[in-house]
Amino acid sequence: MSREAASPARSGVVLRAIDITKHYGATQALKGVNFEVHRGKVTVLFGENGAGKSTLMKIIAGVESPTSGHLELDGKPIELHSPNQAAEHGISIIHQELNLCPNMSVRDNIFIGRERTRMFGTVDYRAESKVVQRLMERLEEDIDPNTLVADLRIGQQQIVEIARALALDARILIMDEPTSALSAPEVEVLFKVIKDLTANGVAIVYISHHLEEAIEISDHAVVFRDGELVATAEAAGIDLSWVVGKMVGRAAEYDFRDAERDPGDVALSIRNLKVVDAAGEGRLAVNDVSLDVRYGEIVCLYGLMGAGRTELVEALAGRGSIASGRVEIGGRNLAGTSIAERIALGIGLVPEDRQRDGLVQSMSVGQNLSLSSLLEMTRSFAVSRLISRRRETGRVQEGISEVRVKTTGPGAPITSLSGGNQQKVVIGKVLLTSPKVLLLDEPTRGIDVGAKGEIFSLLFREARKGLAVLYVTSEIGEAITASHRIVVMSKGRVVREFDPRTASREEIMAASGESEVGIHPMGTASE
Repeated sequence: MSREAASPARSGVVLRAIDITKHYGATQALKGVNFEVHRGKVTVLFGENGAGKSTLMKIIAGVESPTSGHLELDGKPIELHSPNQAAEHGISIIHQELNLCPNMSVRDNIFIGRERTRMFGTVDYRAESKVVQRLMERLEEDIDPNTLVADLRIGQQQIVEIARALALDARILIMDEPTSALSAPEVEVLFKVIKDLTANGVAIVYISHHLEEAIEISDHAVVFRDGELVATAEAAGIDLSWVVGKMVGRAAEYDFRDAERDPGDVALSIRNLKVVDAAGEGRLAVNDVSLDVRYGEIVCLYGLMGAGRTELVEALAGRGSIASGRVEIGGRNLAGTSIAERIALGIGLVPEDRQRDGLVQSMSVGQNLSLSSLLEMTRSFAVSRLISRRRETGRVQEGISEVRVKTTGPGAPITSLSGGNQQKVVIGKVLLTSPKVLLLDEPTRGIDVGAKGEIFSLLFREARKGLAVLYVTSEIGEAITASHRIVVMSKGRVVREFDPRTASREEIMAASGESEVGIHPMGTASE
């Protein structure tokens, strides 16, 4: 971006990043980036995972320091060495990966590090709770301030993360993938809040891999690629094809509807399954579901938040409480089997929350990849088993190559990878257990369009080898373009199945309850 001599007040620019570079060892994450944030406007950042968007935002929020370059706030140079220092200047960030303490209440998470105190230094919990209640009313969420974060579903945890940022009354608010775990109604509420904030002069920087959604909310569009700012435009003059073309330098659409279909015998058989809802006494999250998934088949579970999709796949993997029904893999009844026994029988789960449930943050890329299959890498001795480091190294290299993880090597910290590459590690870890049935819960949450295509290419490649795949998604576009069969769930039940080659978005949305189109009792869309 050019640097005019106009005053910040006249130009509307509240913050500038000037010639910012950032190195992580031999990796250059940012390459001389110049970037502007405008008062009362929404600036949307587009780019693939690893393009540098989140790195720049962390620098602006005081989480990281630039290798070179500097920031200007209201035309004056500033240095930010911590998030608290950024907050003092009115800069707040909602991080892509949830940054909450699960063993603390919603109230304590929102006020951690900046507690409200009385005259003698004691914490004023009542005042904090009132603020939290107002924030939840603003976000149209019925969440008690005293609820433990660990007891909230992931979408509600995302709401708490947003509320914490709003509580700061920031003049610059950075939103990094704020809607990745939100339902459609929750997204609408957030957009109302964003419009209210910008109307009051707050500058919003917004990052999202939901491209249509981001275009809808934006005033200015900025595109990053390979650590560089490569394009800017007013939002009124762009469309989806412009964004994708600038992001990846090529057409990045993926569509597997015409992929080879040669399903084998039934790999996973579910009959009359009922799963107890952990959040509600006596309520069923999954109610009388029957479903078959065949070897070589990719089945998509589509539905709204709360439809029972996550509870279903977690129960299949052994994490949920099955009230009744029967589950078989390759004809073997799974009743009474533990999670470890199910893994041994061939079930692998890629969980919805990769940070909490899929990765160990203190471990390297290689250690995370090998974690689930260490027993296969051991050597037996008279009284013990020891890990064969040579065997582990070989398997890890094989996994990195198979799932195409972009990393400096197996010893790189898992936290050094982009979200898309971290997700590839989680998938690679499960594939190293040689599963017969692969379960994935929102496998592309928070991942760019290019990485989505790579992940689905991997799944279809494994399906051609005979793997049975059942995955959950909230994105109707990928349900249609990346499955052999779509199964729609609503209120704990399977309500309809579709062939993605002939189904329309409207039919699928009507079946899930997203649109006003009626559904007949037997699951057919009304005329």
